[in-house]
Amino acid sequence: MKTSFAFGLALAGLLHLAPALAVNAIAPDHKHLQYTGRIDTSDTRGPVLSFAGTTIDGRFTGTSLAIVLDDERGQNFYNVFLDGETERPIILQADKGSKTYVVANGLTPGEHTFRIFKRTEGAEGPTVFKGLELDDKAELLPPPARPSRRIEFFGDSITSGMGNEAPDDGRDDLAKDKNSYMSYASITARALKAEAHITSQSGIGVMISWFPFTMPDFYDQSNAVGDNDSKWDFKRWTPDVVVINLMQNDFWLIGRDHKLQPEPNEAQRIAAYQAFVARIRALYPKAYIVCALGSMEATREGSAWPGYIRTAVNNLAQKGDKRIDTIFFPFTGYGQHPRVKHHQANAEKLTAFIRHKMGW
Repeated sequence: MKTSFAFGLALAGLLHLAPALAVNAIAPDHKHLQYTGRIDTSDTRGPVLSFAGTTIDGRFTGTSLAIVLDDERGQNFYNVFLDGETERPIILQADKGSKTYVVANGLTPGEHTFRIFKRTEGAEGPTVFKGLELDDKAELLPPPARPSRRIEFFGDSITSGMGNEAPDDGRDDLAKDKNSYMSYASITARALKAEAHITSQSGIGVMISWFPFTMPDFYDQSNAVGDNDSKWDFKRWTPDVVVINLMQNDFWLIGRDHKLQPEPNEAQRIAAYQAFVARIRALYPKAYIVCALGSMEATREGSAWPGYIRTAVNNLAQKGDKRIDTIFFPFTGYGQHPRVKHHQANAEKLTAFIRHKMGW
């Protein structure tokens, strides 16, 4: 992945300086563009990508492809996959402001596919997608069929993929090392041939976060940049499975640092988590809900926090919820954010669990 990162970043950086040629401009509201994830489409001529894992897919003819983005901060990174090549993506760092990035040139004439995948999350700011540029007389074709299965993930930095491509012994808070495509959530969805929505934010908790809002404030937004008034229409997309991986930040900020005062007791911790899960159940009455935790310190040996989640789930089951269960990713002793190898191991466990529960 490091080789592809250096190659892709250099390529994207050079190509957006390419000279302008006659092009066929494709508007963001073109009927053949396929959007996936929580994307703010209140302005159809300028959809806003902010959540990790949001994607744009398409098929096109011609020999080149350029992407037009307007990024607010110049901190976002995207994977661009051409013709199904997933091992060596072009990794595009969006510059601040409106820019055109030529991500492919000199392709074999004929039909090609692309996927634009947001590696980073709301913490890096929003990107307005302003369309594509194809060869003159080239065209956009009907998109590939969507997967029939759907999974939504609610989580924190683990689910976003924070630092998963950083060196094992290095810092893990740099945007370039955050790759939601290689998070356990995305890996699981691909393994199960499911479409994924990733509703996550690094640092977020159920009762307290590293900033002044929590997942109960954030979970219903269509824009992931901070705590805002945007509203996601839950009728637009209904998952078959929901995975909730939260409480790691609560573990740190309450259980370790005692930052929430008066400090909630065990019953209150269970009640807070249970109330959030009940909100999700009310939105998705038929979904199978998987309440997860890990694989950081909250699941270390002797931790009480998996027990809080288990008790909350048991309480909901006793009230009649029969489509809910728990899974915990073990703490390996590695003290930083999970790296790709940890995500792969967690995804393997989660994939097997969901496949068994859903018959997939």
